[in-house]
Amino acid sequence: MDLGISGRRAIVCGGSKGLGKASAISLGREGAEIWIAARSQGPLDEAAGEIAAETGATVHTVAGDVTTEQGRAAIIAACPEPDILVTNPGVRQVPADFRTMSRADWDGWLEAHFFSSLELIRAVVPGMCERKFGRIVNMSVSFIKFPQVNFAASHAARLALSGAIAAMVREIIGDNVTINTVCPGLFDTEALHTNLHNHARRGNTTYEAIVEDRIRTCPAGRIADPSECGDLVAYLCSAQSGFMTGQNIVNDGGVYQGLF
Repeated sequence: MDLGISGRRAIVCGGSKGLGKASAISLGREGAEIWIAARSQGPLDEAAGEIAAETGATVHTVAGDVTTEQGRAAIIAACPEPDILVTNPGVRQVPADFRTMSRADWDGWLEAHFFSSLELIRAVVPGMCERKFGRIVNMSVSFIKFPQVNFAASHAARLALSGAIAAMVREIIGDNVTINTVCPGLFDTEALHTNLHNHARRGNTTYEAIVEDRIRTCPAGRIADPSECGDLVAYLCSAQSGFMTGQNIVNDGGVYQGLF
């Protein structure tokens, strides 16, 4: 299927690795011009070369921390009229006891997983509406559907973003601008492996045992390739997806058992 986005301009946050990079690759294969943003220039340059070589796309880099006002300003300055925005703060969730977290701790998670994405969305939506095309995809996590113990702060911030978006999308879909959220489960990324190593250390067990446990509890019986998330993001950014908005799409191999 031709997704109808050849020549579109796409900002992909957290694009130097993991699911952000996978999204950039999938969008690049469809002919989009890509701006990947991340904190460090070295990994960005390496990723840009790989994405360009694999897809033939034109790939630009923006070094900046999307969780800061300065970083967001740099991203928008580099691509002031995007047609596509993939928000992805690149802040790995870590467990914390809500009883010992300070207000500053909670504010930090809100900045990372709520305000950083919201401010980028607010910056690009007016222009998208004027041009009558816009596709925004937020990278979240499947656990917002069934929040886990010790992750209250990160899950609350992501739920806040989904809630805000649900109230916003009806104002802009008439201009062919959509906002959806992808909620991935187990994907073969550096972030997942780091999390599983940390789980093993806290549980006084081995990394291999943790991986085996996660695969056993996943009906698909495997850890997914990042491209399986990147391709979903690309479809949500397509010309054909203009009737779908405000959705939180779980992509976790069947782990989540709820209907809605």
